[in-house]
Amino acid sequence: MNLSALIADYGYWAVFIGCFLEGETVLLLAGFAAHRGMLQFEQVAAVAFVASTLGDQMFFWLGRRHGDALFLRFPSLGRQIPRVQGLLARHHVTLILSIRFLYGLRVAGPIAIGALRVAPWRFAWLNIVGAMVWALLITTLGYQFGNALQWVFDDLHRIEEVVLALIVLAGLGHGAWRYWRRRKTPR
Repeated sequence: MNLSALIADYGYWAVFIGCFLEGETVLLLAGFAAHRGMLQFEQVAAVAFVASTLGDQMFFWLGRRHGDALFLRFPSLGRQIPRVQGLLARHHVTLILSIRFLYGLRVAGPIAIGALRVAPWRFAWLNIVGAMVWALLITTLGYQFGNALQWVFDDLHRIEEVVLALIVLAGLGHGAWRYWRRRKTPR
């Protein structure tokens, strides 16, 4: 079984799980897969929107109900509180709309926002708008990446598996680098 077949069979589930937690690499890969006809663009964007919205809502409520315990258990989350609190005080609407675009705050941001007692209805509607923009933008970037490659390579089908593997490896490499950097940073 090759990567294209795996994506065609399990791609929407991967998008849901990936976007529920983090999602950029998975969604870029899915956007590229939509360009190649393995997935449908509209369905990828819709699944990403729903998963991202639900994930951030869950993290918000975790922060709201168990923020202090989470910050004690995971000090790296607690270190994000001053950053989020400062941004929230100055630009609460912009922060909630864009939290999923801010490096290092994809999960910690909604938890901190919940712990800082932002009104649930305010977070919910801004989260929905932000998730919609994010899902469409990142899916489109993956799709347009496919367009750009199609323009450069006459027969993109021949190197399709290599491109898919490189996107997966880039995502894994980025995740490993972030993990290594976090472990190296003194606590």
